[in-house]
Order: sequence, then C-alpha cells, then structure tokens
Amino acid sequence: MSETRVAASEKRQVAPRTVLRPRDAATLIIVDRAANEPRVLMGRRRPDQVFLPDTFVFPGGRVEAADRTLARRHALPSHEIEGLKTAMRGRVTDTRASALALAAVRETYEEAGFIVGEPGAGVHDRAGSWSAFLAEGFNPRLQGLSFFARAVTPPGRPRRYDTRFFIVDASEIAHRADRVDGELLDIDWFTIDKARSLKVASITTHVLEDIAALLSRPVDAPRTGPVPFYFHRHGRFERTLLQRPMACQGRE
Repeated sequence: MSETRVAASEKRQVAPRTVLRPRDAATLIIVDRAANEPRVLMGRRRPDQVFLPDTFVFPGGRVEAADRTLARRHALPSHEIEGLKTAMRGRVTDTRASALALAAVRETYEEAGFIVGEPGAGVHDRAGSWSAFLAEGFNPRLQGLSFFARAVTPPGRPRRYDTRFFIVDASEIAHRADRVDGELLDIDWFTIDKARSLKVASITTHVLEDIAALLSRPVDAPRTGPVPFYFHRHGRFERTLLQRPMACQGRE
C-alpha cells in the first residue's frame, strides 16, 4: 500500500472530536432550618433522561431567553451580581448575571412547584417559559439568593453546563404550586447526612460538604468570602476559590 493510501486510511479511522461548549445553567439550593436539623430540597431525575439519569439533584437547569428578558426588570442585589461576574466567560453583563438567578428560580418552580417570589401582577406578554410562573400571581424575588458555588461539567459528557449554585432560605418560598413538569421524582427534604446516602453526582457530593460547612456557622453570619469553583483541567478534577470583588466583602 502506498504512503498516500495509508494516510487516507488513517484519516478515515479518526473520527472528528466534537467539543461541546458549556452552556449557562443554574441550580437553587433551598435550606429549611425549621426542623431540629437543617434540610435541603432535592429530587430524583427520571431514569430515561440523558443527563444524570436516576440521580438525586437540586432543582435547576439551563438559562433560557426568557430569563434574560426578565432580568431587565428583576435584578439580583449588586454585590451578588459582581460576584457572579468574577471569571465569567464570554460577554460579562449584569443582565446575564441576574438571568442565572432567574433560571434557578424558574426551574425550581417547574420541577418542584416551589415559588420563590412575592405576590404581584407579572407582565405576561412575551414571557415565554415564565408565563406559567407569573400566572400563579407571583413575581420572582431574588433578594434572598446568594451565589454559593460554581461547577463546569467535564468534557466528553452528553451535556455540558457552566452551573452557578445559589442558596436561599426556605422562608423565601411564597407558594407551593400543583404544577410540576415531571422531570424530578421523589421530591423531598433531606438532611445533609441523608442526602450523602442518596445516589448523587460527584459534584453534588462536594457541594453538600460546602453546604454542611455553611450550616455549621451561626445563622446570622454574613455569606461573604470566596466561592468554590469546580472544574476539570488536563483530565484532572480541581477545586479553586473565586475571590469576590473587594466591594462585595463584608456585605450580606
């Protein structure tokens, strides 16, 4: 076989590698401190789902266009926005930061039926994926959300997300709706110890430890300081800390 034919054969055998760019996504960790031991809201993804099937997760999902539209009217507190903009890839804007928080609130409603919001007549026109939430008679409320952690899905997965985790107290829940999309099963409140025993993704295990560390602090302690950032580099799992801008330090 000639060198030319060998080279052509090798080219046919090498499949092109598709590199998926992580998409913006958000997750909401709701903490209920009313019981003797704090609990977090989780649910099990359906077994037929491509991404993390039959796995317990916090409610969440990717950012949609309607989240960015609504972010022009409902913004996070400025110090949370600045924290989210730290090491943000691509176009860095306040609207994009608030859209992340809105996605977490919207997905929590769609998947679990919990509305983090306040009574009000929302604007339904062109609300897109927010129409059902607003039809419940509530507007989203972001004032109680804190940017808590960030994680990027490793390369080679069927879906890749750049996920920001937000944490909020259960007292921010304004309503429990009947509507859920069925994406999460067995939705319930779990103590950290119980959550550790569930079938969860490795990143959820790390985030649960971050939650446990937070819950060990006094209830009124300010949520400031660096944010854990989980990602893979050169095939290795890494954890680093995102330092918040100095203007955010010391603020709740």
